[in-house]
Amino acid sequence: MLENLFRTSPEKIAGMIEHLRRTAEDLGLPFTARTRTYNSRLAQELGLWASDKGRGDAFHTAAFKAYFAGGLNLAKHQVLLDLVRDTGLPVDEAEEILSGRTYAETVDKDWAESRVRGITAVPTFIMGQHKLVGAQNYESLAELVSLNGVARRK
Repeated sequence: MLENLFRTSPEKIAGMIEHLRRTAEDLGLPFTARTRTYNSRLAQELGLWASDKGRGDAFHTAAFKAYFAGGLNLAKHQVLLDLVRDTGLPVDEAEEILSGRTYAETVDKDWAESRVRGITAVPTFIMGQHKLVGAQNYESLAELVSLNGVARRK
């Protein structure tokens, strides 16, 4: 439950969800209000595998929509295997990746690097010494790039 995760009241959770809903709406992103979160560790492992197979963007997009728009539990193997199938990846191979936890060590390393960099949420955008956390509009991302000396294209 989100109240337990964030150790706060249902009213504050409702405010957080409303803020996320408005942000998603402003950015044209799908979003469904929810009361709980799910462990996405296995989805992260499959995401690395999908990237190695050249389908990382498709898998990540499908996982994003499943979680934020569909409220699906990314900790469930069947949900993940459905995403794999829907993105054109081999389901039998994905089952092996899940059962063997083939990418677990790589995700552990990614998490360790995230802790070192102070990353506590996704997405996080880092350039130089500047960081943006959460879904961002174009103007905020452009400012981040500009702060790091990248000229705007004409």
